[in-house]
Amino acid sequence: MKDFINFLYRNHSLAYKLILFISTTFLIVYLFPKSGKFKYNFEKGKPWQSENLYAPFDFAIKKAEGEIQSEKNEIKENATLYFNLDSSVKEIVVEDYKNEFKLELPDTIVNKDKEKLFDLGLDLLNYMYSFGVLSEDYDFSKDKKVVILEGRTERQTINFSDLVAQGDIKNTINNLLVKESLIQYITPYTSLFFEIIEPNIRYDKAFTEKALQSDLEKVAFTRGSVERETLIISKGEVVEGNKYQVLKSLESEYESQVWTKSNYNWILFAYTLLVSLALLMLLLFLKKYRMAIFENNTKVTFIFFNVFLMVLITTLVVNYNSQYIYVVPICILPLVLKAFFDARLGLFAHVITVLLLGSIVSNSYEYMFLQIIAGIVTILTVSELYKRANLFISVGQITLIYIIAYFAFFVIHEGSIETLKLETFGWFVLCGLATLFVQPLIYAYEKLFGLVSDVSLLELSDTNTKLLKELSNKAPGTFHHSLNVANLAEASANEIGANAMLVRVGALYHDIGKMSNPTYFTENQSTGINPHDELSSKESAKIIIDHVINGIEIAKKHNLPDRVIDFIRTHHGTSLVYYFYKKEKEFDKSIDKKLFTYPGPKPFSKETAILMMCDSVEAASKSLKEPTSIKIDAFVENIINKQMSEDQFLNANITFKEIQSIKKVLKHKLANIYHLRIEYPE
Repeated sequence: MKDFINFLYRNHSLAYKLILFISTTFLIVYLFPKSGKFKYNFEKGKPWQSENLYAPFDFAIKKAEGEIQSEKNEIKENATLYFNLDSSVKEIVVEDYKNEFKLELPDTIVNKDKEKLFDLGLDLLNYMYSFGVLSEDYDFSKDKKVVILEGRTERQTINFSDLVAQGDIKNTINNLLVKESLIQYITPYTSLFFEIIEPNIRYDKAFTEKALQSDLEKVAFTRGSVERETLIISKGEVVEGNKYQVLKSLESEYESQVWTKSNYNWILFAYTLLVSLALLMLLLFLKKYRMAIFENNTKVTFIFFNVFLMVLITTLVVNYNSQYIYVVPICILPLVLKAFFDARLGLFAHVITVLLLGSIVSNSYEYMFLQIIAGIVTILTVSELYKRANLFISVGQITLIYIIAYFAFFVIHEGSIETLKLETFGWFVLCGLATLFVQPLIYAYEKLFGLVSDVSLLELSDTNTKLLKELSNKAPGTFHHSLNVANLAEASANEIGANAMLVRVGALYHDIGKMSNPTYFTENQSTGINPHDELSSKESAKIIIDHVINGIEIAKKHNLPDRVIDFIRTHHGTSLVYYFYKKEKEFDKSIDKKLFTYPGPKPFSKETAILMMCDSVEAASKSLKEPTSIKIDAFVENIINKQMSEDQFLNANITFKEIQSIKKVLKHKLANIYHLRIEYPE
């Protein structure tokens, strides 16, 4: 047991990666749909590419969504309206009419007209209450079928136009009196009716909706069936019309059928294999080509987290409504990974993620093609992310590529653009706008995972930061030296395609440790007094070497990123403080060389190697007397060749060709700095 614990302790980093790998795999598999998947790919209007397909089992032919919706719309259009009748209202109104008629109409009316008006009123009431008077005006079609309910019992079925609206009563009275030549009695007669008329019909909305829902539930989702061993489609036959619907029904049956526990476990196992293979490829890529990232568990966790996050967001959108699938800004993934690492890793992780998403989305080939193309465009177009204009331009290009690719797929599938919906292009625009969220997301990731992006590097490169201000005040010579090194290093990095912003920031901060003892470094000695004259060579060497350790402590105190601290650690590598070593050796031939050697480590990247070269060349260039182009060339060659002979660049992924390019840049820059000027007359 003790041996096992020791083994785990020695290999804790690999154990963590294994746990991360397994947990991410199971989380992604948990999000995947737990059903079978139709093994054939087909597209409407395209020939069937596989062999003749026979029905593997009996299944029903499902209606198309449009067909079902059309049936539902027809049912809604022809739905019956239900009204409740209060039969007692008519008797009350007739009785009120008889009583009020004598009071409302004047006695001066001729008896003949009075009797006629009275009879007309009774006829009018019988007409209005034969079907019913509405309690309010409703905006229904006149041809709508209406069922009159009395005590929940169906009394009669009529058209909505047969019911009397209160707004029509006045016109009905006017027309009747004009017809009977009794127009002089319109005012009192109308006043009488408006006093006594009471509605006896009320719309029963709840019952109507319940009846409608019952009719909608009766809509059949299938039409006919296909028996087992029936030929569904032959090879080369065009997938269209009923054939297409039968194939969609078979595909749906595969994906929705109830699986046994054994089948479910096999599907789960198969998904686990696919996801683990994809994530394993990502880990192997890191191990083979990005060992520094692979060995950093925080960075590996960051990459896996982003892959899982994209899968999670996409799954949530698909479960909500799959038509919004293109709103998910998948291109944020390569943008983020490129900002913190490099383009190649960003693209590789993007492709792996899109392959995983192919098992979640419908139309997987179209989706994967669009997303991979968009990812490639993201990697090719986005550069210098800290420049806001660059991000907007790149997002515009990504959105345009989405639209062009989707348009091409749509025309291939449909054969025309008549049914093209412009709102789909709006989804791609929304996707582009969501991609702009990458800037605050990068900031959040920097705080959560302790990473550093070019945006942060840009902020650190400002010479007005508190730490660089302190350096310029305490050690002005060192500050000036750091600025010169930064310019040389940036030019060299641009020449060989390294991270110019990173190496510039590293150069600005590489000597901040000299602030602890600024006067012990020649560039800060303005009085002509050298404090090393009063120290032994060992003491002097220790102070010189300690500026690296002091620099690391100051950097950590000011929360500088690890990527910047790496430059402080490595800018002298394991080189020798040669001046004091040589001076001590004159008195003690058996002196321990380690006392005069920087602790290292040696540079382990192109950027840190560039800084070591530029730092040494810039510092030593101050000793050049009457510099000429030949002297400068030899000077640069000697310094860098000496570093190479000491294997200082052994751990850095830098080639001889790149070193030659850096030498060329340094020679050119120094020649410009030390060019001869004409002597002006006094």
